[in-house]
Amino acid sequence: MTRLSVNVNKIALLRNSRGTDYPNVRKHVERLLQLGAHGVTVHPRQDERHIKYVDVRELSLLLKDNAAAEFNVEGYPSERFMALIEETRPDQCTLVPDSATQLTSDHGWDAKTSEALLRDVLETLRALGVRSSLFMNPDPELIAGLQSLPVDRVELYTEPYARDFGSAAQADTVRQYRQAARFAQTQGLGVNAGHDLNLHNLGAFLEIPAILEVSIGHALTVEALELGIAETLARYLKICNAAA
Repeated sequence: MTRLSVNVNKIALLRNSRGTDYPNVRKHVERLLQLGAHGVTVHPRQDERHIKYVDVRELSLLLKDNAAAEFNVEGYPSERFMALIEETRPDQCTLVPDSATQLTSDHGWDAKTSEALLRDVLETLRALGVRSSLFMNPDPELIAGLQSLPVDRVELYTEPYARDFGSAAQADTVRQYRQAARFAQTQGLGVNAGHDLNLHNLGAFLEIPAILEVSIGHALTVEALELGIAETLARYLKICNAAA
């Protein structure tokens, strides 16, 4: 089974667009947990344009009271972000090489150019007892560069897979992800995945063995507009529960 962590950034973005507390992010997360979500993901960006730091603090308290669900906090490891992680101690911290001006995450880490930063941050996470994950392109060579770092998992960046899904390039792209996942697993790393996964393309992706967790937010939120949140989540959980 693959665990489903629901990213609620778009719920916060909708809330922020009106300058009120509607929809309420905490209440939405409570509903997700009632419906069986395995976890919750947030990505507080540096400009707080959707999830705010105060949201992370509030949700950390909620998730600590739910032993069945995990809390995953994503972000660039700035000094402010790492102080938030030390304060909230989520189950998992996914480090993403985002700049302050990026619209969304669009590439993974290169340990060769970021080794000093990553080593320091990963050692801090390990000392805090927080599981670490690095957002990575599906490239065994890049993953091989992590061998000397104290990292627990990688999250494969799946936008290229989503882009090629249903096209003549799909088979080759899936093969690339399969090879990257297998290589990471041989190095003792757990494998997560996320970005642009949806109800149509998730099942085929999870034919890759031993994907531990997928983080899905944008598509799930959009699909819920048509299907309703209960039906949408039920369909995702069915796919995840059937995964190898």
